[in-house]
Amino acid sequence: MADYDRRRGGGGSGGGYNSRKRQRYRDDDGHDDDRRGGAQRRRYDTPPHVRIRKQLLTIAENPMRPWHEEVRSIADLFTSNWDDELLRGNFVDVILQLAVEQPLKAPFLAAVVLVANTNKPEIVDMLLPKLVANIESRIRDGEWRDVKLYLKLLACLQSCLEGEGVFPVLEELFARAGVLQTASSEDTIGTELVKIILLTLPYVMVAAPDQWQQKAADLMDKTEIIASEPHTLQALIEPYHAESPDDTSASSMSLIGLLQNQLQTEANNGWALPCLPRPWEFPPEDVEQQTKLSNPPKHTLPPISVPEAVVAGPRPLFPEVYFSVYRDQDVESVPPVTNAAASLIRDALLDTINVLDFNRNITARQLIEVDCFFAPRTFTTRATPFDRLRDIEPPKSTWKPEDIAVDAVFSQLFQLPNPEHKLIYYHSVLTEACKLAPAAIAPSLGRAIRYLYRNIHHLDLELSARFMDWFSHHLSNFGFTWKWTEWVDDVSLPDLHPCKAFIAGAIDKEIRLSFAQRIKNTLPEPYQALIGPEKEKDVPDFKFANDQTPFAAEGREIAGLLKRKAPDEEIQPVIERIHALAIDNNLDPLVTSTDVFVTAVLHVGSKSLSHVLAAIERTKDRLTDAGAASEAARQQILSSVMDYWSAHPGVAITIVEKLLNYSILVPSVVVNWTLAGFAGKTQGDALGKGYIYELVFNTVMKVTGRVRQLVNKKLAAIGTDDVTTDDETVEQEVKGMRSLFRDMEDALVAWAQLSKDEMMEIGDGTDRTEKERMVKRWGDRWLRVFRRRAAIEETFLIEKEREREKRVAAAAAAEGNNSGKVDADGDVVVVEAAVAPADAGIL
Repeated sequence: MADYDRRRGGGGSGGGYNSRKRQRYRDDDGHDDDRRGGAQRRRYDTPPHVRIRKQLLTIAENPMRPWHEEVRSIADLFTSNWDDELLRGNFVDVILQLAVEQPLKAPFLAAVVLVANTNKPEIVDMLLPKLVANIESRIRDGEWRDVKLYLKLLACLQSCLEGEGVFPVLEELFARAGVLQTASSEDTIGTELVKIILLTLPYVMVAAPDQWQQKAADLMDKTEIIASEPHTLQALIEPYHAESPDDTSASSMSLIGLLQNQLQTEANNGWALPCLPRPWEFPPEDVEQQTKLSNPPKHTLPPISVPEAVVAGPRPLFPEVYFSVYRDQDVESVPPVTNAAASLIRDALLDTINVLDFNRNITARQLIEVDCFFAPRTFTTRATPFDRLRDIEPPKSTWKPEDIAVDAVFSQLFQLPNPEHKLIYYHSVLTEACKLAPAAIAPSLGRAIRYLYRNIHHLDLELSARFMDWFSHHLSNFGFTWKWTEWVDDVSLPDLHPCKAFIAGAIDKEIRLSFAQRIKNTLPEPYQALIGPEKEKDVPDFKFANDQTPFAAEGREIAGLLKRKAPDEEIQPVIERIHALAIDNNLDPLVTSTDVFVTAVLHVGSKSLSHVLAAIERTKDRLTDAGAASEAARQQILSSVMDYWSAHPGVAITIVEKLLNYSILVPSVVVNWTLAGFAGKTQGDALGKGYIYELVFNTVMKVTGRVRQLVNKKLAAIGTDDVTTDDETVEQEVKGMRSLFRDMEDALVAWAQLSKDEMMEIGDGTDRTEKERMVKRWGDRWLRVFRRRAAIEETFLIEKEREREKRVAAAAAAEGNNSGKVDADGDVVVVEAAVAPADAGIL
């Protein structure tokens, strides 16, 4: 009651808003008007263009309002205000903008245009030139997703287009795809063009049924040549890794081949496509409007120019596979792969997810409301429990909209070689979806987690690491709660077993996101042993605090000197004393002093990351000199870091990355220490530790990122005066990257073939055979990941070298140099002399 009084203006007599002051308003003549007894306040009518924009932005989102009513309302408002020039221009712009920003709404936007066309045909004449110009612009830039989305809108307008409508464009795109595929079996642009064609055809067939079946059949006969042929790069992006050549339980399917087969089935069934919406179909009682739509004013589609040479664009193109976390269920909660709905619904959701990356809340909401944007009865009721799906009688659908949405996000989270956006974005979309509809999304996520866990031994190692990252991050957003009792039997498995490795890695990630005692309280008793007492300490024990530790006195002395920021001159005598003692004990003096010094630095900086960075910064010169002195000393720096923070490997990995940034360590040290030293010392057990993989993977990505940055910078400098990146620097970085991949190949092949000497020390019997099998399996999984990374980077360098040649020739032609002739598309036709040495061979 007190809150109510405070909102109403507080206590005392009067009790209203600002009771001592009478609000007064001034009318048009300048007279004051008492609001309580004067004239009514004039109503402000929202301008038509604002109202239409709002209605278009929310079209089809209200499940309680029939599509045809919503479509007609917007179209009537538009045509009744046709004389408003601002409205006409805004209408076209909003339609084109929404077509690419909210892909799920393309058929509904087209329906508004089709209804408006029956009263004001001029609107289509205004729309088509802009739409064609946008398509041509995106084709030139290689923005293939935008091309696909604009063609989807155009396909939905097929019924009001003269002649063959959108088919000539599709034929032209296939012609380019055929040329590209003939030139190279590894071409990905041609595959992307065929995918665009196949995803456009269904919308043509629902927009103009029974008219273009033969034309579609002819086009699909052509696309089958490319779609049915396995792409040579598909092996790189397979999400599953079979345990043996005969293992087909985890095989995946090419998306384009799957789509071709699905559409062929639809063609045999008369292009029923029951999942796609048809908002341009009106109920029988509205026969007049339906008659107008069946015989609309026709319009000529301006010709769309497709250049002879098309480009890949800013997004790297790779073959795609169909990935699902709801395979092999006893009830179909997602469309089966034999149904075109599996690809068509997935495609619209993926475009929504990747286009709306700037607003994860809207993305999550549209995923949850996916049933609003497809035909009625395509899905079962939202939040239907999975167990109740068994009670649904055919022909009613058992497809859960939540499962389809979650499946789509996971397909991007687990996309190889790289998802379009940072992984954290897909994490956040799932989190927001779970917050918006917990009762619906949480059970779907639970079944997805169980599927991935069951198949963890098949899953690509890079995807297994992504799953671990997402799982721990997701639990951190919901109180770290999970039904760990389901996996309790796996706690007793060997550490190298994929399930046990996942559990250990996930718990470690959870501790990083919280603290050990908190996580321990969320786990059943059998899991408690996985969190040792050392993990509950915020600061590790300083080993030199124990007098029984060799060089304990010297370690404590150096730590004291570092704490009071003593100059190097005071530290050097202690280092020399360590050297003398090490020689007396037949130890490597530099390795020994490096261990003592680095451990002391870490102890001094153990309070926080900023403290350790400050300590490293102050001792940077000494650490750099120690690392430069010998390979063994460099290995010891890394070993000391990993030993000191062994209970908290996430901190150790962060420190190692900082040491790489300071050039105190080099990437080859990380690879040699992990894959040869530490993995050998543990007889291969290190290969199953998530943090070891994380350390190596992060290091490799740092190296490849540096190479890409330099190559792109050098490429952009062609034809300019920018000389900040010279050829020698780029060549050295590329050489270093290739050397790193060779070192990894040699080390991992040895583990995959069990040719490491350390494996000879394992005992005989069944335990030895099982240990060898698991180590070999881990070696194979590691090898597959980094061979893929090496292949991707080599492909990148080859593409950039081709682009460099084009730019050099174009720059020479622009300067009047006859050494190169360039055609209209920038391709070198003749090169009569060597290019300038400064620009030659940057790769």
